[in-house]
Amino acid sequence: MTSGNPKFRRLRLLSVLLASVATPALASGVDAGWILRQLAQPAPSQTGFVELRGSALLKEPLRVEGQYRRPDAATLVREVRVPYAETTTISNGQVTIARSGKPPRVFSLQRAPELTDLQASFGAMLAGDLAALEQSYRLQPSGTTQQWQLQLTPKAEALARRVRAVTLRGQGKELRCIETQPVRGDLQRTLLGSAAAAAGNVRQADALAALCTAGGAR
Repeated sequence: MTSGNPKFRRLRLLSVLLASVATPALASGVDAGWILRQLAQPAPSQTGFVELRGSALLKEPLRVEGQYRRPDAATLVREVRVPYAETTTISNGQVTIARSGKPPRVFSLQRAPELTDLQASFGAMLAGDLAALEQSYRLQPSGTTQQWQLQLTPKAEALARRVRAVTLRGQGKELRCIETQPVRGDLQRTLLGSAAAAAGNVRQADALAALCTAGGAR
Protein backbone atom coordinates (compact mmCIF):
# COMPACT_ATOMS: atom_id res chain seq x y z
CA MET A 1 0.00 0.00 0.00
CA THR A 2 1.39 3.45 -0.91
CA SER A 3 -0.10 5.20 2.12
CA GLY A 4 3.08 4.78 4.18
CA ASN A 5 5.38 6.24 1.52
CA PRO A 6 6.61 9.70 2.68
CA LYS A 7 6.43 11.08 -0.88
CA PHE A 8 2.77 10.09 -1.28
CA ARG A 9 1.99 11.23 2.26
CA ARG A 10 3.23 14.75 1.52
CA LEU A 11 1.34 14.88 -1.76
CA ARG A 12 -1.79 13.82 0.12
CA LEU A 13 -1.19 16.58 2.67
CA LEU A 14 -0.81 19.04 -0.18
CA SER A 15 -4.22 17.94 -1.43
CA VAL A 16 -5.67 18.40 2.06
CA LEU A 17 -4.31 21.94 2.18
CA LEU A 18 -5.60 22.90 -1.25
CA ALA A 19 -8.93 21.11 -1.57
CA SER A 20 -12.01 23.20 -0.84
CA VAL A 21 -15.07 23.65 -3.05
CA ALA A 22 -16.59 27.15 -2.98
CA THR A 23 -20.00 28.42 -3.98
CA PRO A 24 -20.23 32.24 -4.03
CA ALA A 25 -21.95 34.08 -6.88
CA LEU A 26 -20.15 34.29 -10.23
CA ALA A 27 -18.34 37.42 -11.40
CA SER A 28 -17.56 38.43 -14.96
CA GLY A 29 -14.15 37.72 -16.49
CA VAL A 30 -11.56 35.18 -15.43
CA ASP A 31 -8.28 36.05 -13.80
CA ALA A 32 -6.49 34.88 -10.65
CA GLY A 33 -8.50 37.28 -8.48
CA TRP A 34 -11.82 36.05 -9.88
CA ILE A 35 -10.86 32.41 -9.34
CA LEU A 36 -9.81 33.11 -5.75
CA ARG A 37 -13.17 34.70 -5.09
CA GLN A 38 -14.75 31.40 -6.14
CA LEU A 39 -12.49 29.38 -3.82
CA ALA A 40 -12.94 31.62 -0.77
CA GLN A 41 -15.46 30.29 1.72
CA PRO A 42 -16.06 30.14 5.47
CA ALA A 43 -16.00 26.97 7.57
CA PRO A 44 -17.59 24.52 8.05
CA SER A 45 -17.41 22.87 4.62
CA GLN A 46 -17.00 19.42 3.13
CA THR A 47 -16.71 17.70 -0.25
CA GLY A 48 -16.21 14.19 -1.56
CA PHE A 49 -13.10 13.20 -3.50
CA VAL A 50 -11.83 10.43 -5.78
CA GLU A 51 -8.24 9.87 -6.86
CA LEU A 52 -6.21 7.22 -8.66
CA ARG A 53 -2.67 6.29 -7.65
CA GLY A 54 -0.45 4.50 -10.11
CA SER A 55 2.33 2.12 -9.10
CA ALA A 56 4.60 -0.33 -10.89
CA LEU A 57 3.61 -2.85 -8.21
CA LEU A 58 -0.10 -2.67 -9.08
CA LYS A 59 -1.87 -4.19 -12.08
CA GLU A 60 -4.20 -1.19 -12.20
CA PRO A 61 -4.23 2.20 -10.44
CA LEU A 62 -5.42 2.22 -6.84
CA ARG A 63 -8.73 4.07 -6.55
CA VAL A 64 -9.09 6.04 -3.31
CA GLU A 65 -12.39 7.58 -2.18
CA GLY A 66 -13.34 9.72 0.77
CA GLN A 67 -14.19 13.19 1.96
CA TYR A 68 -12.41 16.43 2.73
CA ARG A 69 -13.77 18.33 5.72
CA ARG A 70 -13.05 21.74 7.19
CA PRO A 71 -14.92 21.75 10.52
CA ASP A 72 -13.47 25.13 11.51
CA ALA A 73 -11.10 27.72 10.11
CA ALA A 74 -8.05 26.14 11.78
CA THR A 75 -8.69 22.46 11.00
CA LEU A 76 -8.47 20.43 7.78
CA VAL A 77 -9.42 16.77 7.56
CA ARG A 78 -8.91 14.19 4.81
CA GLU A 79 -10.93 11.06 5.49
CA VAL A 80 -10.26 8.02 3.28
CA ARG A 81 -13.13 5.52 3.28
CA VAL A 82 -12.28 3.16 0.37
CA PRO A 83 -10.28 0.90 -0.03
CA TYR A 84 -9.04 1.46 3.53
CA ALA A 85 -9.90 3.75 6.42
CA GLU A 86 -7.49 6.56 7.23
CA THR A 87 -8.02 10.06 8.62
CA THR A 88 -5.46 12.84 8.24
CA THR A 89 -6.05 15.94 10.38
CA ILE A 90 -4.07 19.18 10.16
CA SER A 91 -4.66 21.47 13.13
CA ASN A 92 -2.66 23.72 15.46
CA GLY A 93 0.57 23.20 13.54
CA GLN A 94 0.35 19.40 13.79
CA VAL A 95 -0.52 16.56 11.46
CA THR A 96 -2.26 13.47 12.84
CA ILE A 97 -2.68 10.35 10.70
CA ALA A 98 -5.02 7.75 12.19
CA ARG A 99 -5.76 4.25 10.86
CA SER A 100 -8.05 1.64 12.38
CA GLY A 101 -6.24 -0.72 14.74
CA LYS A 102 -3.04 1.32 14.82
CA PRO A 103 -1.83 4.12 17.11
CA PRO A 104 -2.06 7.55 15.43
CA ARG A 105 1.08 9.10 13.98
CA VAL A 106 1.59 12.73 14.99
CA PHE A 107 4.23 15.14 13.73
CA SER A 108 4.78 18.87 13.55
CA LEU A 109 4.43 20.85 10.34
CA GLN A 110 7.79 22.37 11.23
CA ARG A 111 9.40 19.07 10.23
CA ALA A 112 8.39 19.81 6.65
CA PRO A 113 9.01 23.45 5.62
CA GLU A 114 7.15 22.93 2.35
CA LEU A 115 3.99 22.01 4.27
CA THR A 116 4.30 25.15 6.38
CA ASP A 117 4.38 27.16 3.14
CA LEU A 118 1.34 25.27 1.90
CA GLN A 119 -0.58 25.92 5.11
CA ALA A 120 0.01 29.66 4.76
CA SER A 121 -0.96 29.53 1.08
CA PHE A 122 -4.15 27.64 1.86
CA GLY A 123 -5.15 30.32 4.35
CA ALA A 124 -4.54 32.98 1.72
CA MET A 125 -6.63 31.03 -0.79
CA LEU A 126 -9.61 30.65 1.53
CA ALA A 127 -9.41 34.34 2.37
CA GLY A 128 -9.25 35.29 -1.31
CA ASP A 129 -5.96 37.09 -0.57
CA LEU A 130 -4.33 37.33 -4.01
CA ALA A 131 -1.30 39.31 -2.80
CA ALA A 132 -0.48 36.75 -0.10
CA LEU A 133 -0.80 33.82 -2.52
CA GLU A 134 1.46 35.54 -5.03
CA GLN A 135 4.18 35.66 -2.38
CA SER A 136 4.40 31.84 -2.51
CA TYR A 137 3.40 31.01 -6.10
CA ARG A 138 3.58 32.25 -9.66
CA LEU A 139 -0.05 32.22 -10.78
CA GLN A 140 -1.14 31.48 -14.34
CA PRO A 141 -4.92 31.64 -14.88
CA SER A 142 -6.61 30.69 -18.15
CA GLY A 143 -10.00 29.83 -19.62
CA THR A 144 -13.43 31.32 -19.11
CA THR A 145 -15.91 31.56 -16.25
CA GLN A 146 -17.53 28.41 -17.62
CA GLN A 147 -14.27 26.43 -17.72
CA TRP A 148 -11.14 27.73 -16.06
CA GLN A 149 -7.83 26.67 -14.60
CA LEU A 150 -5.24 28.21 -12.30
CA GLN A 151 -1.68 26.89 -12.31
CA LEU A 152 0.39 27.52 -9.18
CA THR A 153 4.16 27.22 -9.52
CA PRO A 154 5.99 27.26 -6.16
CA LYS A 155 8.50 30.01 -5.48
CA ALA A 156 9.80 28.64 -2.16
CA GLU A 157 12.81 26.39 -2.68
CA ALA A 158 11.70 23.76 -0.13
CA LEU A 159 8.40 23.21 -1.91
CA ALA A 160 9.80 23.58 -5.44
CA ARG A 161 12.21 20.71 -4.75
CA ARG A 162 9.20 18.39 -4.36
CA VAL A 163 6.36 19.90 -6.38
CA ARG A 164 6.71 21.26 -9.92
CA ALA A 165 3.22 22.74 -10.11
CA VAL A 166 -0.34 22.47 -8.81
CA THR A 167 -3.22 23.10 -11.23
CA LEU A 168 -6.74 23.87 -10.07
CA ARG A 169 -9.44 23.14 -12.65
CA GLY A 170 -13.02 24.29 -12.35
CA GLN A 171 -16.27 25.17 -14.04
CA GLY A 172 -18.26 28.23 -13.10
CA LYS A 173 -18.31 28.43 -9.34
CA GLU A 174 -17.05 24.88 -8.74
CA LEU A 175 -13.53 23.54 -8.22
CA ARG A 176 -13.65 20.11 -9.88
CA CYS A 177 -10.09 18.86 -9.89
CA ILE A 178 -6.64 19.36 -8.39
CA GLU A 179 -3.63 18.13 -10.38
CA THR A 180 -0.33 17.89 -8.52
CA GLN A 181 2.82 17.38 -10.59
CA PRO A 182 5.73 16.26 -8.39
CA VAL A 183 9.32 16.88 -9.46
CA ARG A 184 9.73 13.10 -9.56
CA GLY A 185 6.91 10.70 -10.28
CA ASP A 186 3.55 10.73 -12.00
CA LEU A 187 0.86 13.38 -11.94
CA GLN A 188 -1.58 12.97 -9.04
CA ARG A 189 -5.15 13.89 -9.91
CA THR A 190 -7.94 14.41 -7.33
CA LEU A 191 -11.57 14.86 -8.38
CA LEU A 192 -13.82 16.88 -6.08
CA GLY A 193 -17.53 17.54 -5.60
CA SER A 194 -19.74 16.75 -8.59
CA ALA A 195 -16.74 15.50 -10.60
CA ALA A 196 -16.04 12.92 -7.88
CA ALA A 197 -19.72 11.96 -7.80
CA ALA A 198 -19.68 11.47 -11.59
CA ALA A 199 -16.61 9.21 -11.39
CA GLY A 200 -18.70 6.17 -10.47
CA ASN A 201 -16.36 3.17 -10.67
CA VAL A 202 -13.88 4.81 -13.05
CA ARG A 203 -10.42 3.26 -12.79
CA GLN A 204 -8.80 4.51 -16.00
CA ALA A 205 -6.51 7.53 -15.73
CA ASP A 206 -7.66 9.01 -19.06
CA ALA A 207 -11.33 8.77 -18.06
CA LEU A 208 -10.57 10.42 -14.74
CA ALA A 209 -8.67 13.21 -16.52
CA ALA A 210 -11.69 13.87 -18.75
CA LEU A 211 -13.90 14.35 -15.68
CA CYS A 212 -11.67 17.19 -14.49
CA THR A 213 -13.36 19.48 -16.99
CA ALA A 214 -16.32 17.48 -18.36
CA GLY A 215 -19.93 17.99 -17.32
CA GLY A 216 -22.07 21.03 -16.82
CA ALA A 217 -21.30 23.68 -14.21
CA ARG A 218 -23.70 23.86 -11.29
